Amino acid sequence: MFAVIKTGGKQYRVAKDDVIVVEKLDGEAGGKVTFSDVLMAGDGSDVKLGQALSGLTVTGELVETRKGEKVTVFKKRRRNTYRRKRGHRQQESVVKITAIGA
Repeated sequence: MFAVIKTGGKQYRVAKDDVIVVEKLDGEAGGKVTFSDVLMAGDGSDVKLGQALSGLTVTGELVETRKGEKVTVFKKRRRNTYRRKRGHRQQESVVKITAIGA
């Protein structure tokens, strides 16, 4: 069985025992996470959408919260001796899906 969940402005297709990396979630490592915003669920050719999913939730375990890869922002204007270099590392959470169901 699979489900499509929405978190952090993105959509993820998940199944039981999947490990996904999402935008930072509140909580400690080992804590439970519940995704109630389920957009689609199915098993083979049986797919459910919309109102048929009321009450369906996806449960997961928060494995860790970490920083993602570094993104370098570099600005330059030629012939003006203008250079700016900044880096950014986004916070992200690693979640292991434990159950899909009501």
